[in-house]
Amino acid sequence: MLQIIKRRNISFTFSAILFVGSLVLIGIFGLKPGVDFTGGSLFEFSFSENRPSIEEVKEVVNSIETELGSFSVQPVDEDSHLIKTRFTTEDEHQEILTAVRLAFETDSQRVLEERVETIGPAISSQLRRQSIGIAIAVMIAIVLYVGYAFRKVSRPVKSWKYGITAIIALVHDVVIVMGVYAVLGYVAGVEVDIPFVVALLTILGYSVNDTIVVFDRVRENLLTQSGRFEDSVNQGVNDSLTRSINTSVTTLIVLLALFLFGAVSVKYFSLALIIGIIAGTYSSIFLASPLLIVWKNWGERKK
Repeated sequence: MLQIIKRRNISFTFSAILFVGSLVLIGIFGLKPGVDFTGGSLFEFSFSENRPSIEEVKEVVNSIETELGSFSVQPVDEDSHLIKTRFTTEDEHQEILTAVRLAFETDSQRVLEERVETIGPAISSQLRRQSIGIAIAVMIAIVLYVGYAFRKVSRPVKSWKYGITAIIALVHDVVIVMGVYAVLGYVAGVEVDIPFVVALLTILGYSVNDTIVVFDRVRENLLTQSGRFEDSVNQGVNDSLTRSINTSVTTLIVLLALFLFGAVSVKYFSLALIIGIIAGTYSSIFLASPLLIVWKNWGERKK
């Protein structure tokens, strides 16, 4: 049996390095917002014969001299593509138009520019404020629910503290993902967009689920066994260790396939999930459960 609880100081130190390091990286580099956060320009092109693939259009747009940063290409109907970029000047607009026509216009195929628009951010500042409020409300709901579900094992650690611990692990996982993307934004120009937000929400659910599964095993041990609290927690972590790792590995196999062989549009979405699931699996085993012992020891010192 692994003595995870006895060696908790090692995992705490490792988690602190990752967490603080990620906060520092976010503070230094920040997250690079994409068009969904900043707004930009929208171009719609129609193709009279054969519509090129998304990858072909992206390759053409990337080939122009002007650096557009992150942009997206979306198919529309059966014969058109939408290109969303940062705000562009008229010269940049003409450069994109010329490149697309030179690449795809032939004697039998015409390329028409159906519309050019300036678009606002899909995620407004008001929506961001509302999202923060919703996130806080969800965290409170998690604490209350877990506190109720674990009410029969409220000694030596109060049941609501299980919920607080799950939230700490959740924040730990999200901050690590954001730290990695701060570096990617600085080094490779990777921007955060709506898929990134969706990935974070998915990580939140996965992290809480994995932590609660481990806690549920701890609860069963506390109800059915007598002995030291530390031993029951360590036994619960070991009992759920194989299950947690197997679940994560099978999920990671699919995500790695998406990252390596999937379309460009899902590459960084799947990468965020890969990082988040690895961090979530680690925190549920090596961070959340040992924190229960910290709660217990802290409570005993206060008496």
